Amino acid sequence: MNERPAKITLDGWDRRYDELRRGGLVEPPYGGPLRRHVEEGGDRRLLNLKFDNSPAALRLWNFLLTEEDRLFLARDAGKRIVASMKDLGTVPVMACSLPDTVAFYPDGAWWIPCVMEMHDALLAQADALGFDESFCPVRAMLGAMLSGEHYPRPDLLTCAVGATCDDFSAIAQRLEGLGYPILWWELPARRKPEAGEDAVALPGGFSAPAQQVEFVKSELQRVRQALEAARGMPLTDEAMADGIRAANKVRRLLGELRRLAYSAGACPMPALEMLIAEMLAIHFCSDRAETIAVLTDLLAEARRRAHAGAGVLSGDAVGVFWVNPVADLRVMNLLEDCGGRIAGSDYMFCHALEEIPEDLPAMEALARTALADPMAGSSSDRAEQICRGIRLFGARAAVVCRIPGASHCAFEGAIICDEVRSRLGIPAMEIEVPPVSDAMLPTLRTRLEALIEAARSRRK
Repeated sequence: MNERPAKITLDGWDRRYDELRRGGLVEPPYGGPLRRHVEEGGDRRLLNLKFDNSPAALRLWNFLLTEEDRLFLARDAGKRIVASMKDLGTVPVMACSLPDTVAFYPDGAWWIPCVMEMHDALLAQADALGFDESFCPVRAMLGAMLSGEHYPRPDLLTCAVGATCDDFSAIAQRLEGLGYPILWWELPARRKPEAGEDAVALPGGFSAPAQQVEFVKSELQRVRQALEAARGMPLTDEAMADGIRAANKVRRLLGELRRLAYSAGACPMPALEMLIAEMLAIHFCSDRAETIAVLTDLLAEARRRAHAGAGVLSGDAVGVFWVNPVADLRVMNLLEDCGGRIAGSDYMFCHALEEIPEDLPAMEALARTALADPMAGSSSDRAEQICRGIRLFGARAAVVCRIPGASHCAFEGAIICDEVRSRLGIPAMEIEVPPVSDAMLPTLRTRLEALIEAARSRRK
């Protein structure tokens, strides 16, 4: 069933799916043709995307686009549902350590206006609740939660606050005011240890004062108690250790997949599929075991292609380090159409890709991982981490994608670009992408082409 790696349209996938079925394709229960997500789910953006043509990519897309179904099935089966907001990769590890418990991120609703090309009316609902376009597109979460159409009401709703997006905190507070009780826990701004202060090493290369780690442990202990109350059973250290080992299996698979996709001579997996694959790390798309199976398939396909020297892009594609996820998935296709390829990424959750220490008590390990969040530290810290990633994967340019209306840091993009240029001497630029970027595509194309040409000219 293998054929030459390529990116194909939805029409192309119609034909490809028929070929795979005739060839004996074996699919998971959520499998099927991609087009059904347009016809049955209203995911109209799929009509404008280009997809990898492998069975592994088909499984990935079907897994992503059936998460809402899984959550409702979990509710029908009597499982406990935990909605974790803003920590991106910590609370879901704890929740999934309990039996018959699944976790999801309401934050993920920020992509619904893109995938449904604004036909979902979620942003209009947010407007009516006082959150207009001056706020981050994550405001779509309000409508998604209130409508009850995208995911069921959770048994427990948690939210990290402190060193987090002000927009998100305001939106979450509005949600609580509308009748959704939230367990708030604090993720403090990470700071450098002072002279003589006990320091603790964090995943990803940074350090923090020991007292900050102790504070986060105490906050996560409150989350642990809430999880135990919601599930009606203790969350033991042994269960959390098992959960950490399973999460690390996901992270190791992603680590190898990223290494191949971002550094192999011929790019074995496109940018769009890699973005989605990385997103699986933060909450396992509501099914940890299936996440492992999906990533195992993707990695096997990437290895097969890398071994054969086969790629989905031309051999002279310019490696670009991409910072922040795009509000419109189509822009990942656009980068490759302009002659680029992803060679490293920071989609705001790098800490969810780092292995959680297994030689420490579970709560200590999770506290250190939470504090390693790139958004919990300074912009200069994040820029330093990005520069390390650029060196690791040999990227020749960098793009910082601003989130429309977001309040993370008004000057963060400029700080990162300045650091990349001064430290590494490669071109870097900021762009801003709305949830549906069709009207801006000519401008975005021009800017990306100019960046790619600037990177190429440095080699001449």
